[in-house]
Amino acid sequence: MAVGFQGWRTLFNNFAVEEAGLNGLQVGTVQSVREIPGFLAVAVVFILPFIKEHKLAVLNVVLLAIAVGVTGFFPSFLGLMATTLVMSIGFHYYETLNQSLTLQSFSGIDTAMVLSKFKSVAALTNVSIGAIILGLAYLFPYKWIYLLLGCCILLVVIFLLLKVKIKEPGVPQHKKIIIRRKYWLFYTLNFLSGARRQIFVVFAVFMLVEKYAFTVQEITILFVLNNLISWQLNPYMGKWINRFGERRMLSLEYISLFVIFLGYALVQNRWFAGSLYILDHVFFGFSIGINTYFKKTADPKDIAPSMATGFTINHIMAVVIPVMGGALWLVNWRIPFLVGAGIALVSLYFAQKIRLR
Repeated sequence: MAVGFQGWRTLFNNFAVEEAGLNGLQVGTVQSVREIPGFLAVAVVFILPFIKEHKLAVLNVVLLAIAVGVTGFFPSFLGLMATTLVMSIGFHYYETLNQSLTLQSFSGIDTAMVLSKFKSVAALTNVSIGAIILGLAYLFPYKWIYLLLGCCILLVVIFLLLKVKIKEPGVPQHKKIIIRRKYWLFYTLNFLSGARRQIFVVFAVFMLVEKYAFTVQEITILFVLNNLISWQLNPYMGKWINRFGERRMLSLEYISLFVIFLGYALVQNRWFAGSLYILDHVFFGFSIGINTYFKKTADPKDIAPSMATGFTINHIMAVVIPVMGGALWLVNWRIPFLVGAGIALVSLYFAQKIRLR
């Protein structure tokens, strides 16, 4: 999954601008379409009675691989919307199931460590993919790079299906939508996280490409640096969350993101903007604290449906913000980042309500 999504993400903005000729509003629209499957992630609950969680997760990796593989052959606004939608179905449904299976499989104190190690492995994968794309970008057009990524993912998935046996977690999960009043803070933090994340994902890289003319090679190098840092730091994040608690670490994240978003809007220097992007990526890693907080407060049978519900709530504003932000971008490119700073402050307020007995 990391290979496919990071490869798609690394190439997307340059491909959208250089090959498809998209403007800020069109990029925002495509990114909104990308978030629709996340908004509908709760529908996974209705599929689980018919297929086991880990098998459904594998099928979604296959779906992502196919979509990534054909992306380069559709360099247009409508073509990118179609391939992005299919890719996103695979990505979001897999991530929902991945988080659910992880929370079901490990104890409360181990969950933070496991989630942070997963992020570290994904970061190392992203570094490798970034290095590969950096080399391939000098030799091949976008469509062949996309195709190569998709084919490689499919081959690995087939190998794993043939060689690896999966043991399902032992606690049976509810096969219906679960919304409980006692999880209101988990829902709220997910809602704000989705809104804030979209401003980072959609407009930070687009700013680097459109406003500061970062090339695909420079964007790739930036992603590689991001992931090298994350590879080293992510294993410690679980330890810090266990030691200092979710409230303190999430507060640190929100304060840092407030400063970073203001920096995006107020300081006009391409290298400073690139540095802020790296810091943005690092501090966002503490968002695993939302899930570890939920693990410590949830009933074991509620995990799978509640993670699907949380994922959907996370994407409510994610569907809206890219289009709204794209329209605001055409008025003044600073506005989306100022909105992000405001969301970070609201998140900080709600983080103070985290209480663990």
